[in-house]
Amino acid sequence: MQLREDIRNIAIIAHVDHGKTTLVDQLLKYSGTFRENEQVDERAMDTGDIEKERGITILAKNTAINYKDTTINILDTPGHADFGGEVERIMKMVDGVALVVDAYEGTMPQTRFVLMKALEQKLTPIVVLNKIDRPNARPSEVIDEVLDLFIELGADDEQLEFPVVYASALNGTSSEEPDQQEETMDPVFKTILDHIPAPVDTTDEPLQLQVTLLDYNDYVGRIGVGRIVRGSIRVGQQVTVMKKDGTQKSFRISKLFGFTGLKRIEIQEAKSGDIVAVSGLEDLNVGETICPQDHPDALPILRIDEPTLQMTFLVNNSPFAGKEGKYITSRRIEERLLKQLETDVSLRVDPTESPDAWIVSGRGELHLSILIENMRREGFELQLSKPQVIIKEIDGEKCEPMERVQIDVPEDYTGPVMESLGDRKGEMLDMINHGTGQVRLEFKIPSRGLLGYTTEFMTQTHGYGIINHTFDSYAPVVKGDVGGRREGVLVGLEQGKATTYGIMQLEDRGTIFVDPGREIYAGMIVGEHSRENDLTVNITKEKHLTNIRSANKDQTSTIRKTQEMSLEQSIQYLDDDEYCEVTPESIRLRKKILDKNEREKASKKSKSS
Repeated sequence: MQLREDIRNIAIIAHVDHGKTTLVDQLLKYSGTFRENEQVDERAMDTGDIEKERGITILAKNTAINYKDTTINILDTPGHADFGGEVERIMKMVDGVALVVDAYEGTMPQTRFVLMKALEQKLTPIVVLNKIDRPNARPSEVIDEVLDLFIELGADDEQLEFPVVYASALNGTSSEEPDQQEETMDPVFKTILDHIPAPVDTTDEPLQLQVTLLDYNDYVGRIGVGRIVRGSIRVGQQVTVMKKDGTQKSFRISKLFGFTGLKRIEIQEAKSGDIVAVSGLEDLNVGETICPQDHPDALPILRIDEPTLQMTFLVNNSPFAGKEGKYITSRRIEERLLKQLETDVSLRVDPTESPDAWIVSGRGELHLSILIENMRREGFELQLSKPQVIIKEIDGEKCEPMERVQIDVPEDYTGPVMESLGDRKGEMLDMINHGTGQVRLEFKIPSRGLLGYTTEFMTQTHGYGIINHTFDSYAPVVKGDVGGRREGVLVGLEQGKATTYGIMQLEDRGTIFVDPGREIYAGMIVGEHSRENDLTVNITKEKHLTNIRSANKDQTSTIRKTQEMSLEQSIQYLDDDEYCEVTPESIRLRKKILDKNEREKASKKSKSS
């Protein structure tokens, strides 16, 4: 069996914010891939606007580094479980993984998720213990945690013999010992070359290339990125695509690209083990196999974890519909959702009885909110319903998704957090007191128990708590009420502008969401009630002027700061009878039934039934 020693294919995997993308930056820098005068941005692999703003990786990306006559193809993957569809596909393209773990935080929920995917594919792991320069780093304990996790996830003997590199990606230092950092990335490169297997050379066999990622370019159209599993490919070659539905389609390779650094370069041919991008077929999809016309042989379709959360996307029909957005029709929204399906394999879009509504299913709130955020930035207006978990029938029993939750919180706040998660049907798995005033709690909880919990958690921990969660498994549906919002809302009575006077009259009734001067319509949610029932209020009320001089006339009216809510918070906040209205300029919460009398009738009817 011949190997291609001139190439290595590796994926960088980690929990979110453990430094994957920063590590790739340093590997690019120290490999000499860039010219000395070339400007390289921080977190160069995060190219999307939302990725840059939030400091998270959403889409998997690939880069190629030349080091000592060896091409190292590195794939940077997302750390959030919501983008697990990206992680799973990447595992098919590589022979090994570099698991990056924070030297202080240790193994986290998504560390478990990404490592489990790698071990399932029988990939060879190396471990990079990052942020070793942190003053409270605990390298030996974290290595023990990593080893325990490998054992717990069923790693084989070879996988358990993983090498460890200690690094500070931010400072560009690494070494094979925790306390001898050097300003070089050579130990990381050396470990990759020594331990990650080289691909098997099957250039003489018929071509097989599975499309794993999709891209689009205005000049060449759709581009499929994948690894050549066997054989070779060249520009101008006539090939067949084995479609997902079993049909076949012929096309000519119009352009072929390889990778170097962050750039895509045109090449004439490539062979087994190479990661390439091909163009020439308009409706190429993820998971499809490109092979010779005389040897059609499809690889197994990529298995992707099913969605766990769904929401209804609707055409905006509020009184302010069409005022702020460019695309508001059902046709444009449907086109945009179907376009998203082409590149996002974890997403599902199903029609409903109404032509103006679609059920969109994804891997979690973050997954769906990133899609919504992108749509509003593109000029779309739409409405969203409360997220619902997807109930599955397994062996004749109704089952719901369960999450594994890990919480790091100051000791003083553990009581309220444990109590609230208990109310949401959470089961405590572990509690570790680090002796530094910080406590780590682990829970298993129904996914619906976490809907809307983040805001409550931040209030309970005064912003000092850190919560991470990832999909664990499906389990029989938990009986009784799980989670949900306890408080009612303040609902606007009529259309107009919110006034300082109107807001001041309501401040003792709850928390206000809108500033003075904000346009309001009847049925729009303007605040949270301090009690459990909804209250219709007149926030547009003007102060009646009189000819009696007021003693405090010259004093300025001051109101408390209103509560701003992000898109995710707004979605989490929703109740069953509410919508979130999203436009390029605004995020508004509203009742499904805007008219006060109609709403009260519907409420009485639902209570009597």
